[in-house]
Amino acid sequence: MDNIVNPHDKLIREVASNKPFATDILQNYLPDDVVKLIDINSLEISKDSFIDKELKDYYSDLLYKINLAGRPGYVYILFEHKSYQDRLAPLQVLEYMPKIWRLHLKQHKKEPLPVIIPMFLYHGQSRWKDTKFSDLMENSASLLSAYVPDFEYVMIDLTQYSDEEIKGTVLSRVVMLLFKHIFDPDIIEKLPGIFSLMQEIVEAEDGLHFLETILRYVFSTVDLSVDEIKGIVETSISPEKGDEIMTLAERLKNEGYQNAMKDTEKLIKNAEKTVKNAERTTQIEAIQMGLMIKFKDQYQKFMAVIDKVEDIEKLKQIKQAVIKVKDEYEFRKLIEQ
Repeated sequence: MDNIVNPHDKLIREVASNKPFATDILQNYLPDDVVKLIDINSLEISKDSFIDKELKDYYSDLLYKINLAGRPGYVYILFEHKSYQDRLAPLQVLEYMPKIWRLHLKQHKKEPLPVIIPMFLYHGQSRWKDTKFSDLMENSASLLSAYVPDFEYVMIDLTQYSDEEIKGTVLSRVVMLLFKHIFDPDIIEKLPGIFSLMQEIVEAEDGLHFLETILRYVFSTVDLSVDEIKGIVETSISPEKGDEIMTLAERLKNEGYQNAMKDTEKLIKNAEKTVKNAERTTQIEAIQMGLMIKFKDQYQKFMAVIDKVEDIEKLKQIKQAVIKVKDEYEFRKLIEQ
């Protein structure tokens, strides 16, 4: 599964490298009093990720370096891919913040630790109510609160925004609207309205690149035929570019099919390998048990050789030999053949 790219992650990483998109996120979703403290011209987009390997299918993260109140700082965004909320997600942020500080200290050893503003981008189907790390804990005596780590985080809960309230450049609005509605049962009916915003993008110099990015995401998350997407594009974006976009859509659909086949083949091979490894382990354990019974403490000197045997049939032969051989000499002669 490590090589199967999550479509939400692929889209957010593609657009996050677009500086106007990053600027939109900060200016439109940070609190107004914080926006006044940021120097947007100092914005740097980091390629670093802090998500644990086993969680990459459920989360993406973005790190923006930016001056806050005249000092170097960071905005760290955790994006939850799931349609339901994980209440322990703030605990992950608490784990990742020290990693960001250590990364910063490698380049600025003698400076104070920078401020990190944590943000969550959430597009699940239920409202996210909490905004403080301490909300994870039971109410405890006020005297104990001094010993509890705490911070507030900025929650971008797309379920709480109307479509009209989602602001920014066309690309930003299209991406955020797709994230907002992607789990809706009627997402196909909403696509024409979202795609109609892209008329301006298609005419831009790199417009088809971003259209391709959006189409890849839609094909990966919504069950659509090429004809359906062509109809949506022609009515909502540009009839004149219908053939060009149709060709692009067909290519992406075919690529998606081929990639799915490759992923399936990879999963089958991994499953076969897992089964083979399990069978090999079973055979070796059976041989070891037989040797311990037959040769007592002397079994260990044989296991070093047996552990190197990969062939399952050979291991089965050795297992049978454990029962039949009369002494250690005869057994050693057999396994060294």
